[in-house]
Amino acid sequence: MTLFTERLNGFRPMDTPKRNRLYQPVAVESVGFAGALDSRLEVGTVIGVKRVIDAKDGSTAEAPIGYWTLVSSESTAGVEQKKKLALAYGAHAVDMESAAVARAAQCHGIPFLALKVISDAHDFEMPPVDRFASHDGRFRTGRFLLFALLRPWWWLRVVRLARNSNKAAKALCRWLDQYNHEVQISELGPSLHLTTVSH
Repeated sequence: MTLFTERLNGFRPMDTPKRNRLYQPVAVESVGFAGALDSRLEVGTVIGVKRVIDAKDGSTAEAPIGYWTLVSSESTAGVEQKKKLALAYGAHAVDMESAAVARAAQCHGIPFLALKVISDAHDFEMPPVDRFASHDGRFRTGRFLLFALLRPWWWLRVVRLARNSNKAAKALCRWLDQYNHEVQISELGPSLHLTTVSH
């Protein structure tokens, strides 16, 4: 999920250059789920990101609202891949979109921020969800459920994934609700230091 902060009207989605011109965003913020690479980050922990690394080419983008390093991968990371990413990049969490969002923000000369909630622990083996994402980023829930239904060995993991995702979503929504009510948009910048918001 990508949001941008706009001077008067709070958060609004940014998906086109036309909307950029219309709302005059002061920052682009990548908000959503991430997998933990660090055992200290439990499911439901909200983190502010200081740096985003693109695993595809090693490029980096600064996002000065926290202390955590996030790496973006092109595919869902399993346990072994998480270990490799943590070792290679010194990252604490992994997602699939923040590096692309950061690059788009840089192209438009707009400050980039990232706020993530941990949805799977460092030792949680994710089901193969990549294959059920459409070209426009939508998740084909029905196809995934059919896939899982025919594979009983995945059932417990899928149930755990659903519970973790629900917990993470609630934690993120609580933080965003507090953020929208208590943080002035004009205060965004290096002076805002988010470390961790507990579950």
